[in-house]
Amino acid sequence: MLPYRSLDDSGPVNKRQKTIMSEGQKKSKITASRRLALKTKLLKTAAVMLEKEKEEKKLEREATLGERVPLLQLSGLSMQDLQALCKDLHHKIDVVDEERYDIDAKVTKNYKEIHNLSQKIFELKGKMKRPALKRVKISADAMLGALLGSKVKESVDFKANLKTVKKEEEKKEEVTDWRKNVEAMSGMEGRKKLFNAGQ
Repeated sequence: MLPYRSLDDSGPVNKRQKTIMSEGQKKSKITASRRLALKTKLLKTAAVMLEKEKEEKKLEREATLGERVPLLQLSGLSMQDLQALCKDLHHKIDVVDEERYDIDAKVTKNYKEIHNLSQKIFELKGKMKRPALKRVKISADAMLGALLGSKVKESVDFKANLKTVKKEEEKKEEVTDWRKNVEAMSGMEGRKKLFNAGQ
């Protein structure tokens, strides 16, 4: 029979448990009020840095605009000089517009590539994202062409393949006044007429 060990015994298991408990129960040396004060100081310095960054960007923008677009001096210019200046400005606007269009085309191309690559990644992972479907009006010939490919080139006439069904004309009884029918069919004479009509 093994002797009973209490939890206070200083065996190898208990020492390890004590070190784990002491590591897990370590309290931070910074008090809550000190931590709050540090957070507020960090937020204030971040706000100041953001303001400085905005001012630097604004100054940089003004400097580049001043460099690229000098101030116009229109005083003392003749009509021909003004027309030449307008033509020059229109030419510069066209050049900038072409550059903007090219950059926009590159951005849309890159966006499409990124979208296609992200779809390929989803397919590889096995998480297929279902695209939003749109309602499309399409003719029967176009639908067959899309489904069967180039196999069906001539248009298919669906009405020619349908079975023809001949309709028999139903005998329509003349609709007369119901009161006359009731009077004519009443009594033995009416029953005789019904019997004769059935034969």
